Amino acid sequence: MNRLKLRQELERFFIEDIATADLTSQLLFKSDQIGTGRLLMKEEGIFAGEQIVREGFNLISEEIKVEFHVRDGASLVQGETLATLEGPVVSILEGERVILNLIQRMSGIATMTHHATKLVEGSEIKICDTRKTTPGLRMFEKYAVRCGGGVNHRLTLDGGVMIKDNHIAMFGSIENGVQHVRQALGPMTKIEVETESAAQVKAAVEAKADIIMFDNRSPSEIKEMVELVPDHIATEASGGITLDTLADYKDCGVQFISLGALTHSVKGLDISLELEVD
Repeated sequence: MNRLKLRQELERFFIEDIATADLTSQLLFKSDQIGTGRLLMKEEGIFAGEQIVREGFNLISEEIKVEFHVRDGASLVQGETLATLEGPVVSILEGERVILNLIQRMSGIATMTHHATKLVEGSEIKICDTRKTTPGLRMFEKYAVRCGGGVNHRLTLDGGVMIKDNHIAMFGSIENGVQHVRQALGPMTKIEVETESAAQVKAAVEAKADIIMFDNRSPSEIKEMVELVPDHIATEASGGITLDTLADYKDCGVQFISLGALTHSVKGLDISLELEVD
């Protein structure tokens, strides 16, 4: 993650949570009182968020020392220590909640992504996310997908052209839509077309789309449609695919499967901070 962008976002989160001061901690502890703590995994999963911990506590106080024992993407068991902290108690407690909230969610996303990749293991399919992310958290959630072994789809709307059903209906046809945007684009931007039938797949191929998505199609339907696509055009399956059905798509022939559930239906991992006052 970009460090400047990360620190900007963390500052915003801390301002929202702390406001003027951590009233409880400032009343209970002296400003120079030192504490040591451990970040602990309370359940099994994939960790994501090392940079959040380092940059987050550093923003709160440069006196907080952080030592990590694992790296992003590591598979951890219950009770394992992620990192040890040492620094002013008041400062550690000020940053605790925001940092835990972020790394719990990110680690949950990384864990679900890792599980998804295992379900298609042995194929050449790559699992990718969508733009169904939490507003304000996209950078964190997309990074977590990568920690879990997935790849990112568009980060933003300007990351590529995706011609979907509403675009096609309003513009008249796939061919006209692709031709229109191709004339306005430079050579570095790819065009993806969402398809729901063999006729639409053929139209997207004729229009020279860079990527063809099979939307809400069964594995057997995709197997037939993918045969219509030349090797130089990338293929993606999306829509209606869940972790329960993902393995059924393992041999459907696409290169990518995108899952909105990776970011919109994830449960955060249980991670805690155990703090002792010196």
